[in-house]
Amino acid sequence: MNVILVGTNAALLEGLAQSYAAGGFTPTVVPTLFDACEVAAESAPIIAVVARDLALASVGDALAIQLAPGGSLVLYHGGDSAGATPALLTRAVVAELTLPLERQRLVALTKSLAGRAEVVGRTQRTELGPRRSAELR
Repeated sequence: MNVILVGTNAALLEGLAQSYAAGGFTPTVVPTLFDACEVAAESAPIIAVVARDLALASVGDALAIQLAPGGSLVLYHGGDSAGATPALLTRAVVAELTLPLERQRLVALTKSLAGRAEVVGRTQRTELGPRRSAELR
């Protein structure tokens, strides 16, 4: 399953990417929300881990990241991020973590999301055929 890591702290994100790779995930590190949206459009991630400051600067772009069915958005900060997160963004994220202190929690959360998506059969998108689409109208 894919994971997108968005931010400018290269050392932190590289460490997270290595942790995810060791856990069987396919991480992609990108510096901007625009890049994250492009990567997610090609292969939707189960989780997008976004720097809180980037998400606050462009809430719409953070929310535009296309996630896999059952996927979630997580915000992170280094502990020095001040101020409240807007309600719109707070409702859209599953967690807001202080990294690297909560790295293990983030990986466990990702494994939980991936496991839940597999159990309920949401790991692959299925397209409705013309007959099923007509039934839903």
